This record gives sequence, C-alpha cells and structure tokens, in this order.
Amino acid sequence: MPYFAKDVDAAFQGAGTKIGLEIWCVENLSLVPVPKSSHGKLFSGSVYLILNTVLLKDGMLEHDVHYWLGKDANEVESLMVSDKALELDLALGSCTVQYQEKQGQESAKFLSYFKPCIIPCEGVYTSGPERSNRGTYHITLLACKGEHAISVKEVPFSRSSLNHDDVFILDTESKVYLFSGHNSSIQERAKALEVIKYIKEEKHGGKCQVATIEDGKFVGDSDAGEFWSIFGGYAPIPRDSSSFFKKQHDVPFVKLFLITIQGKLCETSSGTFSREMLDREKCYILDCDAEVYVWMGRCTSISERKTSITATEDFLRSQGRSTRSLVMVLTEGSETPKFKSNFVGWPQTDNPKLYEEGKGKVAAIFKQQGYNIKELPEEYCQPLINCRGKLEVWGVNGDHLSIMPSEGDIKLFSGDCHIVKYTYQSSQRDESILYAWLGTASIKEDRVDAISHIINMAKSTKGTPVLAQIFEGKEPDQFFWVTQRLIVLKGGTFTRYINFIQEKGFADNTYSARSSALFRVQGSSLENMQAIQVNMGFHLRAMQYDCLCLVAGSLNSSYCYILQTEAAVFSWIGSLTLSRDHDLLDRMLELLNPAWQPKSFREGGEPDEFWSALGGKVDYPREKEIRKHIEDPHLFVCNCSEDDFKVKEIFSFTQDDLTTEDVFILDCYTEIYVWLGSQSNVQPNLQTIQFGLKYLEGDILAQGLSLETPLYMVTERHEPEFFTCFFDWDVSKSHMDGNSFERKLALLRGEKKLETPPRNSSRTYSSEYYQSGSRSKSVSSTGMPRSASPSLSGSQLASSTAIAKKLLSEQPVNHSSTVDFHKLESRNPADGADLSLVAENDDDDDANLLKYPYERLTLTSDEPVSDIDLTKREAYLSKAEFLEKFGMTTRAFYALPKWRQNKLKISLNLF
Repeated sequence: MPYFAKDVDAAFQGAGTKIGLEIWCVENLSLVPVPKSSHGKLFSGSVYLILNTVLLKDGMLEHDVHYWLGKDANEVESLMVSDKALELDLALGSCTVQYQEKQGQESAKFLSYFKPCIIPCEGVYTSGPERSNRGTYHITLLACKGEHAISVKEVPFSRSSLNHDDVFILDTESKVYLFSGHNSSIQERAKALEVIKYIKEEKHGGKCQVATIEDGKFVGDSDAGEFWSIFGGYAPIPRDSSSFFKKQHDVPFVKLFLITIQGKLCETSSGTFSREMLDREKCYILDCDAEVYVWMGRCTSISERKTSITATEDFLRSQGRSTRSLVMVLTEGSETPKFKSNFVGWPQTDNPKLYEEGKGKVAAIFKQQGYNIKELPEEYCQPLINCRGKLEVWGVNGDHLSIMPSEGDIKLFSGDCHIVKYTYQSSQRDESILYAWLGTASIKEDRVDAISHIINMAKSTKGTPVLAQIFEGKEPDQFFWVTQRLIVLKGGTFTRYINFIQEKGFADNTYSARSSALFRVQGSSLENMQAIQVNMGFHLRAMQYDCLCLVAGSLNSSYCYILQTEAAVFSWIGSLTLSRDHDLLDRMLELLNPAWQPKSFREGGEPDEFWSALGGKVDYPREKEIRKHIEDPHLFVCNCSEDDFKVKEIFSFTQDDLTTEDVFILDCYTEIYVWLGSQSNVQPNLQTIQFGLKYLEGDILAQGLSLETPLYMVTERHEPEFFTCFFDWDVSKSHMDGNSFERKLALLRGEKKLETPPRNSSRTYSSEYYQSGSRSKSVSSTGMPRSASPSLSGSQLASSTAIAKKLLSEQPVNHSSTVDFHKLESRNPADGADLSLVAENDDDDDANLLKYPYERLTLTSDEPVSDIDLTKREAYLSKAEFLEKFGMTTRAFYALPKWRQNKLKISLNLF
C-alpha cells in the first residue's frame, strides 16, 4: 500500500526511532505526547496509544503498537485511537502488530511494559501540570490476578467484594494489607507483594506497615482483626463468590472470515487453514474466541483497514465478547507465531542472507553518522565459565561406560554415543556439566542409554550438575570451548554399532590411520578447534545407510581441509579463510599425525592428484558461509500435566520471574534451557528432558527449530554463567530459603536468608586448578597457556547493538533491568558514571578506580595494564571514552541485562 504523508498524523514524526516506550493520549480529539514521568499512570476516562520499540540482536527494530481504552472513555475517542494505531503502523512501514487493550483485560505483553503493574486512576488525562491530591487518604481495595503478568483492578470497598479465588490489597493510610483467597496460588500471592512494594514506595514514600492475611485464618492474629474491623467486622465469605477476573477457556473452535469492502463478514472455513487462503488484497478475521486476529493484506487501502477494524468490533459486540476477547491487528508479513500456528504448513521465511542485508543497512546508517564501517563484524561466542577444568570422556557401550583418553585431543565417533563430564571451579565450589553427545550414525538404544547414564551420574555427583543433550553437528560453542581440541571421526567402536552394520551387511567405514579421510578444520582459536571427518564411505543417518564417497562437493571456500589418502596427505586452504584458520590447520595437522608431510596449496592451485583422490572436480559452495544470527531469548513457564504440555511466554522477563514452584524453558534459538525450580513437583530425570523435546516439537515461536537443538537441564541454585548471562542476575536471590511468597515477603521486610554463601561471578581464577588429572597444568598440550577466557586475535569494531543504541536512543530503556534507580538517585550525582558500577557490583572501591586509555585495556593490547580486575575492564575507561566506545553512559550500560553487557564488551575486545 502506498504511503502518503496526509494519511499519517503529524504527532508521529520521528516515531519509532528511539528504543523503548512512546506514549500518546487523545485529548480534545488530538494526540498529545505523554512525558516519561507519567508513563504507567493511565486514567480510566482516557484512551492511549503506546509504541514499544526494541532493538533486536540482528540490528533490526521491532515495533509493537497498543491502544488502551479506559473503562470510562467515550466512544468517539475510542474509535479515533484505533484509526491512529493504523496510521502509526503505516508510518512505520506496515510492519507492526497492533493490540487493542481494554482496561482490566490487558495482554501479558502490555502489562510487561509497566512492571510491577498498572493501577488506573479515576478521571481523564490532562497535559498540563499535575495537581496535588492532598487531603483525606482514600482507602482502596484492589483485586489482583496473575502469576507473572499481574492484572490489578480497583473493586468496591466492601466485604462482599472479597472471594476465595483472588488476591486482594487493602490500602489504608498507615498500613497495606494483603488478603490471599485460599484458592489463590503461591505465585499469585508473591506477585501481589510486588504490587504492595510499588504502592508502599509510590503512595506512602516507603513509610507504612505491611500485613498479610490468610483466608479462613483469624484466631490469634491481630493483623486479621484490624483487617476485618475496617470492613465493619468479620463475616464468612460465601463459597460461590466469583472472581473479578474471567477465566480463559480452551478454544472450542477457530473460524476464518473474509471482511468485504462494505464491512460484512463471510465465513470462509472452519477447522483446517492454509496460507494460500489469505488474499493480499483483502482483510480477514481469524476468530480464536479469547483472541481475535485481524489480518490485512499488503495491497489493502487505509480505508479498507479501518473498515475491517470497525467490522471486528461490531462482530464482537453482537456476540457479547467486547470485554473478553483480545483483538490483534496484523499486516501481511508481520504475523505472530501464535497466529501462524493456526495454519497448516505456514511457509518458513528464514533466510540467512537477510541477516547480512540487515547488517549492511545498519552499517550504512553508521556511515551517515561519521563511522567508517564497510560491514559489521561477525560475532564469536566467548566462554562464560572457567575453561581450566577437568574433562572426562566415556563411550556408551550398552549398560556399561568405557572410559576414553581425555588428555590432549578428544576423539569421538559418529556411530557411537559419548558422555563428556566437565568439572570446573566457580568461586568457592565445583560445578559440573554432563553432556550426552549423540553421533549422527548412532543407534537409538545407545542414545536412550546415554541420557539414562547422565541422569544416574548426576545423582552420584556432588552438587547438582547441568545436564545437556547435544547432537553431532549441532554442538553449542560452550562444548567446543571445554573440549578445546576435538576430532570427530566416522564409524563406531562399540558393540551395538558393530552388530548393526554386520546384521545389515554394510562395510565398516570406521576411521583408521591407513584409511582415506577428508577433514574440515574449524574453530576460533587454538583453545577452540575441531577437525570433523566429512563424507567418506558409508554413513548412517536416521537409521538409514546412504552410500557416500569422497567428493569435491564436501569442500567449502570458508574452511581449510585435510585430505588423507594412502599415498599422500594434502592441506587445502579455502579462498575465504583468515590467517587464524591457517594457524588452526597447521596445529590440527600436528594433532592428527605429527609425522605427516602434507602438500599444501590454496584454493585454485590444486594438483590433479588432489581432484583424482576426490573422484573428480565438481561444484562446491564458494560463497562466504554466513553464521546465523542469534535471536533474542524468550522465556516460557510450563504447565506440566501427565496428559498435556502447555507453555506461556513471559515478556520482558527478569530473574524474579523464575518462581521456585515452576518449570521454565529459556529459548535462545541455538540452545534450549529447561530450568527446574527447587520446589517444583518435577524431578531432574528423563521426564524433564521430555519437556524440552515437547517444546521443540511444538515449535512455539515458529522458528523451524531442529529436534537436534542443544538441550540443557538447569536446576535452581546451580545455574551456570552461560544461563545467568541472559538475566540481570542477583546470586543472593537464587539462594534464599522458602517459597516464592516467603522470599518476596522477606525482601519486602528487608530480610535475606541465604541457604548457601553466594557465588562471586567476578572471581579471578587461579593459574592452577586441578593438582591431578588431564587438565592439571596451566600449560596445555598445545604449549600455549590455558586461558579462562581465550581471546580472538585482532581488534573488533563496535557491535551493532552498541552503536545503534547511540543513534536510536537518547537514554536506552530496558524493561528487563532490575537496577534500583531510586537507590542510584539517592547517591551523590557528582560521583557520575562510576556509581552505576557501584550499584551493579555493590563495591564502593570501584568509585575510585584509576582510568586508562582504551588501547591499553583491550585483550590484544601491546601495552596491557596490570593489576586490574580483568572481568571489569570497561570500568577503567574515562566517562568520555566510555561514552565514545559504548555509545551510552555507564548508568545506561549497567541497566542492561548481563548478557547484553557481555556481548557489547566482547565486541570491543574488553571481555
């Protein structure tokens, strides 16, 4: 649809160019901007338009538009704001998702913007100065519902308003009471305490008492006596008293309607839908009962779109569903995963080249701002744990485990399954990771046994290790860092594999020193390199044998290769490889066989005998292999029953969302984590891994995730750094006693009872950890010193996230952050940026750190600074240089989640 300036309100000039929230309110039939100081303070007599802009990891911007309708707002303004939402979508390139939010029925995503909650005020919004409401304190009764995104609504101040299903907050001048219906969950009660904390700080200046009242418990409780006396005395609550919040039921049906130009609805189908049923020149309604989607083809006009919104509202009103159905408006190309899940075989649009194009576009923006950047650099994962630990490797041989050599290089076979145990020191105790590595040609029974073995080993291991299921070819970067020098060979050496190929009459292609083999060499440093044997002889995939021989099509210009034949050894250097890759090739040749004298040549200079050994010259990939960008993480809470498995997304998540009674799934796209709360009714066993597999099968985010995606099982209080980096992690919170409610109550009262001493993630590891074992020495078998965080050679440019934040935001807003800004503001402003670091690390010494030039603080500096904390190199930058390099102030930087901080530091060679 063509974009005309006359179609868009002037208030949207520059909208969507700043990260975070932008809010407008309709006042006198005009849109007026709402200042940040008033964000979250919504009036029930007004309507609002909210735009949330997020910078994704791929450098692209994502926009969500919400229009909020107060319960007392007039119809004219309500119609106007829905039209304005369409105009805003048009101004942003018709790529947003628009949500209609009704007071008291807001979506979880909308509520996540205003943590811990929104409590609408009576009256209407005015853009003038705020008026003081001093006078008699108004007692209010609030009903709360929700375990993660909490809905709060004011209800009549009456004893009859109470029920057994909800949690209530009674706010009086001197005391705030929490009344918990006996049918309410522990998580709901804990979430309501966050609302009480908010009320205490915002309305009482932090000076009021807090009391908790249990439904049905009265005798001997003075707080309960006070509570009931405010209502005029105690009276039992009727059993049939109903909740103030409508329960969402399973969708009984899904229907698809075509919306005509005249606004009439014509049902096209019910039951099974396909993408081909949606015409880009028309608008449709997908009715899922509790959720109603309006889909608008890209070739529809603005008037047709407005007509479709009106038709949808009339349709819901005629069915009495105006207040209980969430309306979402989608333009073709911006469909949500949940919308797509209603269609059979919705086509995957993932294209790795789009990431490169996106980086190019962002680079062009940088150039306009004076940055001399041709393209953004490729990002490499750095280890987030100590890599000087102890490694043990076993082969799965039925019910038995056969120990394998783990000194020097690690050799794994594609036809086998292996257990890799990695133990490392994290602050004051040892931590372990147990990997079940499943070869692509391994037998199903061996895979099942491998999982059983790591579960049993976990029970006998001190502490609670992280369990991981990984497949050959899909290994996470962290696995490569801990194995350091890995060689993956074809064939197998254990009983089931050998018996299987004998039963089928297949030749044994297991690697030997005398056989022909082609190895792809990969990695990022001498502490992270692999040689992978590719396409040779027979190989097994998905229980079927395919005959494959050495072929030139296995080559790729992005890699170096080693070709081993009976007559000679060749090393082939791809035209797109770097000097780092050449160093890895030389080292890997020594590891495979120090006696080899290879014939080395670059791509394009191959001798005839090389092509002859590969069966002739054929086409192979010659373009740069693009490293797939990492998606932003998503957190889901699991509803785990015997017959059903459901997940619900937690938006703008923080550590506080990890309630100890629940099971969560953290989807990081390339890796999946299943987190078990210590008080959940699920034990760390095969069932837990099944939860992760069910999640992958469901493909909740419609990403086309492989069932072979790495799967971790993490338990509360034993979270590794490569999990906590996705949160702004407070170790002391994860070591508190009690259930979620008891923990939140202790925090509200200023108490913190720790079960075990907190770990210090900033600890500098000693140069020697294990006194015995394969990794006992600080010097590795390569002759190179071992490093806790091996660095890449060469300087790197600032990442897209850092510079884009500078270009797109005056003050970056991150709703996942849990930094206490009130605490920061109470400090001396003259202390400047260093106070943010103090707030993060709670270390007063950091405020007086010496400052050094950026060039001396990088990992590759020719003149490195000594006697500094190597985990906080950025803290030694001056305020001006910090702003120049990171594109933001220190306060804004430390407000980001840890994983974003680490990512920015890695891009600047400071981590």
